[in-house]
Amino acid sequence: KQDNKAHLGTWLKANPFAGASHAKGIVLEKLGIEAKQPNSAIRKCVRVQLIKNGKKIAAFVPRDGCLNFIEENDEVLVAGFGRKGHAVGDIPGVRFKVVKVAGVALSALYREKKEK
Repeated sequence: KQDNKAHLGTWLKANPFAGASHAKGIVLEKLGIEAKQPNSAIRKCVRVQLIKNGKKIAAFVPRDGCLNFIEENDEVLVAGFGRKGHAVGDIPGVRFKVVKVAGVALSALYREKKEK
């Protein structure tokens, strides 16, 4: 990946974050994405429209029951999923995860340390 392709600059155009580590967006809808074979599950994701460039991405919502903290039209902070633009595990086509909802960390909501 780091040969001549690295100098073209096309990865910046293809990357929805445009080189940033995190991006804010507005939740459009909640999704349930089916896991790839041989696993059988519905992974909870949200469709997010990024504020800075209007691109639409799917972002995974980690932890059990955390989708309940997210409503449509909420502002969420989205980060990469840890594989530099590749999908992770059995979730097809999802390259990002939700970190914060309305300025409050999902982990804090999950552990009931804070309220939205």
